[in-house]
Order: sequence, then structure tokens, then C-alpha cells
Amino acid sequence: MNQDSETRILVEEIDCENEVNLIEDVLWRVEGVMKVRTNIMKGEVTVIHDGTCEPTNILRTVSGAGFSARLNSDKVSTTSSGGQKGRLLSVLVSGCATAVGLLFMWMGWLVPVGERASFAIAIVAGAWFIVPKAIAAAKRLRPDMNLLMTVAVTGAIGIGEWSEGAAVTFLFALSELLESYSVARARRAIQALLNLSPVTALVKRGDEIREVAVEGVAVGETIIVKSGSRVSLDGEVIAGRSAVDQAPITGESMPVEKAEGDIVYAGTINGEGSLEVKVTKGYKDTTLARIIHLVEEAQSEKAPSERAIDVFAKYYTPSVMVFAVLLFLVPTALNPGDWMTWFYRALVLLVIACPCALVISTPVSIVSGLTAMARRGVLIKGGAHLETIGRVSALAVDKTGTITVGQPRVTQVVIVGAQCEDEIFRIAAAIDVHSEHPLAQAVVRHADENGIDYVRGENFQSNTGRGAEAEIDGHHYFVSNHRYAHNLGLCTDELEEKLAAIERQAQSVIIVGHRPHELCRGEILGVIGVGDTVRSEAYRAVELLHKAGVKRVVMLSGDNQRTANAIAKIAGIDEAYGDLLPEQKVAKVKELISNHRHVGMVGDGVNDAPAMAAASVSIAMGAAGTDTAIETADIALMQDNLLEIGKAIRLGRRTVRIIQANIAFALSVKAIFLALAVMGTTSLWLAILADTGATLIVIANALRLLKTTEE
Repeated sequence: MNQDSETRILVEEIDCENEVNLIEDVLWRVEGVMKVRTNIMKGEVTVIHDGTCEPTNILRTVSGAGFSARLNSDKVSTTSSGGQKGRLLSVLVSGCATAVGLLFMWMGWLVPVGERASFAIAIVAGAWFIVPKAIAAAKRLRPDMNLLMTVAVTGAIGIGEWSEGAAVTFLFALSELLESYSVARARRAIQALLNLSPVTALVKRGDEIREVAVEGVAVGETIIVKSGSRVSLDGEVIAGRSAVDQAPITGESMPVEKAEGDIVYAGTINGEGSLEVKVTKGYKDTTLARIIHLVEEAQSEKAPSERAIDVFAKYYTPSVMVFAVLLFLVPTALNPGDWMTWFYRALVLLVIACPCALVISTPVSIVSGLTAMARRGVLIKGGAHLETIGRVSALAVDKTGTITVGQPRVTQVVIVGAQCEDEIFRIAAAIDVHSEHPLAQAVVRHADENGIDYVRGENFQSNTGRGAEAEIDGHHYFVSNHRYAHNLGLCTDELEEKLAAIERQAQSVIIVGHRPHELCRGEILGVIGVGDTVRSEAYRAVELLHKAGVKRVVMLSGDNQRTANAIAKIAGIDEAYGDLLPEQKVAKVKELISNHRHVGMVGDGVNDAPAMAAASVSIAMGAAGTDTAIETADIALMQDNLLEIGKAIRLGRRTVRIIQANIAFALSVKAIFLALAVMGTTSLWLAILADTGATLIVIANALRLLKTTEE
């Protein structure tokens, strides 16, 4: 059995969906090909085949369809300009020859030899890279813009309109060239992201420091990062102190101080100091490598509007061709003497039928938006999620680590049945040492800081959304929230008052007790009050969310209702729901979706995974140090900053508006000129000029997203 193989090729002429369809169609006809993926913004085609298909055969097939292709590797840039130089030369020759032919025609010199010779040169120069694609489209019976132009120009020559044929060829070639330059600009923006990571590292091996390719640096080795240079690999600082510019990863505007024990990321820029860094991830697993991989995947994933336009264009082009044929045949059958008039109108109709402006508008808008946000440390995994975040009308947020800092500390202790505070913390820490929950870690940290001895509890069990329990010295103990203790039947009126007093201070309660069992009624030993600081930017972030068009911001928390209400009031949140189990959070998200349709969920990507999965779009904060968050969320904020959520939503809305404006504009231009073509009040060169102008306008409009600035 042949093993599946992958061949990647670079095709510089891929500028819109027409080229994508043509390349994919011809490759599917190659024996052994199993899958074809095309990335317009990288100019790359990935072919999965069974191994019997040689790469040279793939290149030959693509070249036969009228494209320049070469094998790609990680070391090859995707921004080569060789193909563009050839196009530029042919467009210049076509334009000059058209101008000379028009001069001959207007001045009456060397007519008709000079005219036709100049126009013929213009047509050949402008059409040399169009005709092969037109022939390939005709062979597969799938008309595209190249075939439409070829038929129109051939028809113009057939009725003696050489000037019109030359003008159409030149303007179409110019349109293709300008479109190519515009897409290349978006490609360069993406390439800037891909080129962030250095290819070598200074590795310290014994007393020797040598420059080594990043692929050759093993996890655990020590690398030297000089002042002003980029960090080569993810790692932990083991010596030195410096300010590091993390903007390429997190989008932070100010450098972050790094010292021993701190984490640094590949692609970030070291400041004045020198650092010794212990490598924690190989070059393929760095945070930057994961970001680049996900951005590349996002570019290949089509948004709903893009898929809709593709389907529309698939049926639109052949429909217009049929209409053009009927426009010629029906009136000619009624009045044979006027056949040339209707033939010319049919040619104009073919020219204006080109859907290029329509099909290019959406992908360029999507990729520009994705790239702009990636620059700012907001990783959006595809156009579908970018469109969804732009339509969000309600947002659900977790409390701990999202609205609050996520580093709670013990603030008070209430003794109930225990002999002293140390007894309460000895039992609580023995159970919580098994947990990674922020509240549990606060208890363990307090016990460690105060020198309280404890042993790890046995037979630990986590009751998700309620608390945990374990055996200590042969006895069953538990730590829990208010709700769980109440369900155990251990709450008294006096205890309820004490709990309410703590909760009114926006603090969480951890109840420590002896669990009821058949020989024991159970007992509350004490209550630990844990406070978490509300993020300084929380109120401003919620305010920005409302300004961005989010109607409801709802906090979902497993903490008690009083604490949730107090935190929500401080942060300006519309609604707060406490005492929620994971499945209840999911139910709340679904309820929001039924009322608001498009709902986002912000969490840490781990504990809130079910609710995030239920939301229309999921957002993880502070993902730079959390691989799980990057993998599980639809949108990952590399920086631990709530303000970025509002910015992502605003950019999403702006992207959706630009897509809608581009589609409306392209369709309007088509409709107007289709009507003019039928009425006979436009010409071939005006039709192609309108199509060229529409294409350039929608591309320029989409590229404005790349200029997104801090707000």
C-alpha cells in the first residue's frame, strides 16, 4: 500500500477564486491525487496524494493550465516578484501598442495596416497569460473570467472592432496586474508575521557558546539572548534581567520586565539586558509556531459569506453566458439584418459578467482582518469566527481569572467547630493540594506561607462546581461552597448569617467540615473567606463592549450569588448568575443564544470548556502561556487584558460591514452595466473599465483593515 504524501507548490498568479477553481479542477484529474487545498493569501497549493503521483507531474499539470509553479519549502519565500515583473512588462507593451494604434486611427496614418498591427501587438502582449487559462476552463466546461475575456476579444476581432479588442485586453491585463499587487500587499503583511522567529540561536554548551539552527536546539539546553536581539525559542529565564518587547505575541504596547523564573517567547525582542534562557519547547512547538500554524489554517478556512459568494459565482457566470447567447440569437432571429448590433451587445454583456470584484472582496477582507488582529495579539481561528464575533449581541463571561485577576488570597477565617485556625487550614490544604483551582491554590499558599504542616489527603474526589473531599487520618473531610454545605444539611441560621456577611464583601467562601456518614452527623469546622481583586480595566472593558454594540454582558460563576452580584456591580456587568454547575452554565449560554442568537463566551479554555463549546464563539484570555487555551478557543487573546475583547468585536463588526459594502457595491455595478449592455448604451472598453475599477475599489476597501490602530 502506498503511503500518503504531501506536495506543496507556490503559484504566484493565484489572486482570486477563479484561479483557485481552475487549479483544483485540473489537479483533481491527476491520478493519485486525494485532496487539494489552496491558500490564496500564501499563493500556495497543497496536494495530498498516494505517492504514485510525482511532484514534477503536479507542476506540469498546473503549468499546463497557464500558471507558473514551483515546489515550496519552509525556506522559500512566498513573495517572489518574478511573475509580477513579467506581467508588468506585458501590460506596458499592451498599453503602449494600444495607444499607438489609437493614434494611428485618430490621425489616419497607415490605415489600416498600422492600426491593426498595433492593436494585434496589444492583444497578444496582454493576452499571453490569459489564453492558456481560458483554454483550460473551456476544456473542463467551467467558464471563468479568462474565458469570458477571450471570447469577447475574439468576437470583437471577428466584427472588425480591433480597437475595442485591444482596449479590453489591455484593461483586463492591467486589472489583473493591479489585483495581483493588491493581494501581494496582504501576503507581505502575513509574511511579516511568519518571519518573526529567528532561524538560529546562541546555545551555551559547557564553556562554549555557538550559533546553532533552531531545529538543532534541544529542550533543556541554555540559549543566550543578547540585548536588542529576538528570542529564538520559548523558555524560562535562568540568569539576567531585561525588558522584553512582547508585542509580536501579545500585542502589548510596553516592554515587560523579565527576570529569573519568568517565561519568554520566541519572536519577542530583548531590550538592554542580556538573558540566559532554559529552552522549554522545541522550535515546532513554540507559542509563535503555534500562532503561525493557526493563522495559516485560518486563512484556508472559508467564512460563511465567502462560501455563499462562491456558490453564487458558480451559477452566475454560466447563467450570464447563456443570457448573452440568447441576447444575440433572439433579436437576430426576429431581425437578421441587425445581427452585428446584438452581437456587440452580447460581447459587452460577457465582459461585464466577470465576477472578479465579487469573489475577491470577501477573502481579502477576511485575511486583512485576521492579520490585523494577529499583529495585536488576538488570534482568531478563521473567517467564520471573525464574522461571528462581529455579530455578537450578548457576551457571557466567567468570573475568576476573567473579570477578576484570578489570584485570590485568604482574607479572613471564621472558626465554627474547630479548635483553632491552624486546624482548619491543615484539613483544607490537605484536600486543596490536589486541585489547580485558583481558590484552592489560595488556601494552599496561605498554609505554606504560615508554616502550617499538612499531609496530602487520600482518596481525593472533586465534585465539579461544588468542592472536593478526601480522607485525612482515616476521617472524611470536605471543602465546599455554600450551596454544597447547605445540601449536606450542615448549615444553621447562625452560619448563614456569617456566610452572608462575607459574601456581601464580594468574597468567596470555602466551608471546611467533617462529612456526614452513617456513624457521624457531620460538622462544620470553619469558614475561609477568599478575596479576588476585580481587574482594574474591568469596568472600562464592559463599557467598551456596550459601545461596540453588545446588548447584554452576563457573568456566569460557580461562586455564590451574593459574591457574583457584588463583583458584577463593581464591573458594571448587566446580569450575574452564581452557584452554577458546569452544566448549568451551558444551559445559561443556550438560553442567551435563544434570546440573542449570536453569543460569545469568555473563559480560560479549560474549566469553562463546556460553556465555551456551547457558545457561538469562544474567547480565551491570557493564552500566551496556556497551550490548551490556544487549542480549545475560537479566539485566543494572547494578552491578559479584557479591553482586547471589545477591540476584537469592533474589528469583527468593521470586517462584516466592509464585506457587506463590497458585495453590495460589486453587485450594483454589475446590475447597472448589465442593464446598459442590454440597452446598448455602453461599450466593451467602458464595461471592462467598470469591472477593473470595481475590483480595485473593493480590494482597497478591504485592505483598510490592515491599518487598524489602537483605540
